[in-house]
Amino acid sequence: MALAIFDLDETLINGDCASLWSEHMATLGWVDGESFIAKDHQLMAAYAEGKLAMEDYMSFSLSPLVGRTPEEVAFVVEPFVEDVIEPIFYSDATRCLATHREAGDRILIISASAHFLVSAIAERLKVDEVLAIDLHEEYGHYSGKTEGVLTYREGKVTRLHAWLEEQGESLDGAYFYSDSRNDLPLLQRVDKPHAVNPDPVLREHAEREGWPILSWS
Repeated sequence: MALAIFDLDETLINGDCASLWSEHMATLGWVDGESFIAKDHQLMAAYAEGKLAMEDYMSFSLSPLVGRTPEEVAFVVEPFVEDVIEPIFYSDATRCLATHREAGDRILIISASAHFLVSAIAERLKVDEVLAIDLHEEYGHYSGKTEGVLTYREGKVTRLHAWLEEQGESLDGAYFYSDSRNDLPLLQRVDKPHAVNPDPVLREHAEREGWPILSWS
């Protein structure tokens, strides 16, 4: 049995759940739709180029949640995942997940999106274990701040190693599937890295290293 690790956005799903959530918050009236979405697109373009300070994006994207309870947010996240996210699951991704389950592998999703989104999506994919960006609460309400190490770039490696120690697991024979140059720090640490619909930087690296390159649809 090996560990099979998956990135989420643009790897398991055909889109970015954080940006789609921003659009959904506009439909809920939680944000000024036009300006908020324009800013989100600007920040996500920087992410695609590997130039985003994740702290800046989280500060921006969490601002509409300040003062809201986790229960209030979860109440609207569930239909969002059903209506918006589930239709964009890559069918090849769900087959890959099934293959790892049949092999008895332990499956983990590690994502640079907020935990409340990632965990809700993972539940739909029947994945129980998740590492994502944790949110700070004050008196039972979201504060708009994050907690701990952000699961982004080298932060994914840091959080994963802490999880491995806690779980008594190792990276021996581990797989990692990702689309993004931002995940190179973790891709370089597993025995079986896979580039899924990779961005140009990751594709070049994967070709040079002889990593499998997968086209999921």
